Amino acid sequence: MGTICLRMGASEVAARYARFADVEARGRSPLYQEITRGVAADRGAIDFLLTLPTEKQQPNLLLAAIRHLSGTPKDWSGFRDTLLANRDAVAALMRSRSTQTNEPARCATLLPLLARLPQPLALIEVGASAGLCLLPDRYGYDYGRRRIPGASTFRCAVNDATPIPKTAPQIVWRAGLDLNPLDLSDSEQVAWLETLVWPEQTERLMNLRAAIEVAAAIRPRIVKGDLLGEAFDQLCAEAPEDATLVIFHSAVLAYTPDLAPRQAFGERAMQRGTWISNEPPSVFPESALRVPGRRVPGRLLVSMNGEPVAWADPHGASLDWIAADGATA
Repeated sequence: MGTICLRMGASEVAARYARFADVEARGRSPLYQEITRGVAADRGAIDFLLTLPTEKQQPNLLLAAIRHLSGTPKDWSGFRDTLLANRDAVAALMRSRSTQTNEPARCATLLPLLARLPQPLALIEVGASAGLCLLPDRYGYDYGRRRIPGASTFRCAVNDATPIPKTAPQIVWRAGLDLNPLDLSDSEQVAWLETLVWPEQTERLMNLRAAIEVAAAIRPRIVKGDLLGEAFDQLCAEAPEDATLVIFHSAVLAYTPDLAPRQAFGERAMQRGTWISNEPPSVFPESALRVPGRRVPGRLLVSMNGEPVAWADPHGASLDWIAADGATA
């Protein structure tokens, strides 16, 4: 939801890809771990990335662009050959696209918070992409010791402290905000969403397709606009007054480079409703400082109104509750 203006140097880009390999891809995608390690050590790949704006140098975007154009490579060598032989086409796609990873399984990490709020709820998601995370009441969940039935079941491992809801929340109104809303009736945009799912994650891809079917039938409203613009205020004003307004976002504000606008948005969100943030801990460092114990590498920090609540897997596969009991009630 923002623009990064400063360019990274070669060493910074290499470190970014090395971190992705060691923290984000490890244990989740052996192929992406191999490829991003290769990128981090390859001058030709780094030089290519340096021709792009910083916000277009991110690993997920490069990985998806290659797969979208040429299919899934077998290894780092094949990836490198494809990249260097198709530099212009890859660059053009990366400049025209953004990741907009619409991961519906993140609803599993948000559900325990939503269910503890006064019902019914009105939802506004910032960075909504195609709106798949606006439908937490339409999916099913498997938390191990409890299941909630629904159209597509997301499995989420939780710790003993996590307050697992017995039922899905009651949602009476929902809307999303995005700089570039995706249209699920456009097969090309759906294909791009599917390409953003990592190669080995077949269950995640099946869940995405099931969620797309649900969203295509419901067609959640997504408004084009910026998180600090008038469109956000207009959506807040439209929410029904007799519902608890929840404003949330997942792995979105990391793309707003400056801390000041992120903090300004958080203040606006709390003034208008209940604010749930599901972001890397660096996005809101003041909240991260209040986390008990050490940080968990590669996890998102879930906070409610600026107070840390849980560590969440970026793709919704796990949730470790850290808030005191009743902190979000």
